[in-house]
Amino acid sequence: MKPQWGTRAVGSIRHTEVATWVAELSKEKSATTVKRVHGVLAAILDSAVRDRRIPSNPARDVRTPRKVRKPRAYLTLEQVERLAEASKYPGLIRFLAFTGLRWGEATGLTVKRVDTARRRVEIVENAVMVGGQVKVGTPKTHHRRSVPYPDFLDDTVAAACAGKDRDALLFPSELGGFLRPGNGKGGWFRGAVKRAQASEAHFPHVTPHDLRHTTASLAISSGANVKAVQRMLGHASAAMTLDVYADLFDDDLDTVAEALSKMRAEHLIRQGSDNGSPANRGDQV
Repeated sequence: MKPQWGTRAVGSIRHTEVATWVAELSKEKSATTVKRVHGVLAAILDSAVRDRRIPSNPARDVRTPRKVRKPRAYLTLEQVERLAEASKYPGLIRFLAFTGLRWGEATGLTVKRVDTARRRVEIVENAVMVGGQVKVGTPKTHHRRSVPYPDFLDDTVAAACAGKDRDALLFPSELGGFLRPGNGKGGWFRGAVKRAQASEAHFPHVTPHDLRHTTASLAISSGANVKAVQRMLGHASAAMTLDVYADLFDDDLDTVAEALSKMRAEHLIRQGSDNGSPANRGDQV
């Protein structure tokens, strides 16, 4: 991406120029990239407005391309197991798929954050890649949270904790230290996906982050409360969970209609019984 505004005085930038620039970028770059670079420019010019160097921000009210949400890949229970068996780190695959942790939360998890009696892990740290190096910081929302894991992961968690100090990583790499995602060419995760695809024709292309989406899918299909799913995933609100995973609730619309139909039918039966008349008086309800 070529430099655009570095030599320009902030007072010389015009709204139409920014709009043209955004339109040209949109022909070559993704909506996410365009929104990001436009946001940087807009933030700089916001500072110029606050410093009274310009009266208004020419980058504001510029239409940016709409992001098209790609269909998410959700694994079934059988596919989770297939991927785990094809992986160098089967325990981590299962743990990610049934806890919904972000990659950095899982790989930054230490033994002292595990409560095997309650089957909970405390998410306090997040290991993220910065400039090719792993840095440990706070979780994405900057709030610690407690995440449950199901009892069938007891052996996985016990094996991950066995013989380790409290500050040791729960899921380190084979050579020690933080485990990398392995989603690039020749990476361990991509290799596992390819092996799973070789044994199942319709196995989807997934990334480590898709295992978090799989957790949401499995939890929602099991009937879990949306608020509980939100807390488990560490979303800012239940509304965010509903928005992010709106596609998983499509079937619920049919369930709602069926429930309303059943409720109305039961009401008509009770009404007919109380009045000593047939329960086919739907026009009176």
